[in-house]
Amino acid sequence: MNADPESFAIARLGAGDAAEYRVLRLEGLRQSPESFSSSWEEENTQTVADVAARLERNFVFGARSTATGALLGVAGFYVQDRIKASHKGVLWGMYVRPEARGTGVGRALVASVIQCAATMVEEIVLTVGAGNASAIRLYARAGFKRYAVEPRALKIGDRYRDEAMMALVCRPPR
Repeated sequence: MNADPESFAIARLGAGDAAEYRVLRLEGLRQSPESFSSSWEEENTQTVADVAARLERNFVFGARSTATGALLGVAGFYVQDRIKASHKGVLWGMYVRPEARGTGVGRALVASVIQCAATMVEEIVLTVGAGNASAIRLYARAGFKRYAVEPRALKIGDRYRDEAMMALVCRPPR
């Protein structure tokens, strides 16, 4: 599918979006547990107020259908808080509903994170399931480079998942 820029709009989510974001986040955790280091069981215990606080602490972008207003996908970003790592930010929590995949929603969400991050950090890092070829291609097209693979990074039940680590230099060092 080709992207139709009229079919969705990207905006930063805030506390008022917490209930809808929570539904989408839990959907992603249930549908694709191997794609997240968080688990559905852990996050299902969080209240809407907890989620609202997360949205206020982080930069979370949402893609909404211009036809229905429904949340189609999300991507989060935060700046690392340790002094020696504060030149880096982390792209996290990327999820696009299956019916919106291949429409440009994921590409637009990543572009929004990069644009935001470039005003605050020199580099963006992320982890992605080493076997998630479509997500790795998406990030690579945006300029991310794989620099390592962590074997057995996640354990889901009795199965281990490797994670690829990727980075993008989004502005030169100061």
